[in-house]
Amino acid sequence: EATLDLAERRRIRSAIRELQRQELERDEEALASKRFRPERGSHRQDDKENWPRSRHLEEEQQAALAALSQQLEAITSVEELTKLLRAAGEYEERKLIRAAIRKLRAEEIEGEAPFPCSGWLPSRA
Repeated sequence: EATLDLAERRRIRSAIRELQRQELERDEEALASKRFRPERGSHRQDDKENWPRSRHLEEEQQAALAALSQQLEAITSVEELTKLLRAAGEYEERKLIRAAIRKLRAEEIEGEAPFPCSGWLPSRA
């Protein structure tokens, strides 16, 4: 805004856009390299050292998910399941709740469906 020359302003804006585009490309490349970075040997060693603790946490999580699954089977209200879904924090919990909601909705649809067709069709008059 310091210059009054419109052509110079356009060049400045164009240069700013180009710098922003280059910065976005660098950020995307950095993210991609982090996403697909191969494991390092020291990381594997950390995993071996922490394995008993992580194994214990995984077993606890599996037990909690099994208990949640039992609890979900007793719930017959989609609204109640939706409330649980909104309150759930872990991905696996939400996944189980969504599956329970789908199952309930499918059962409701099956219950509302008319009796299967016995081959009877009205004759054309």
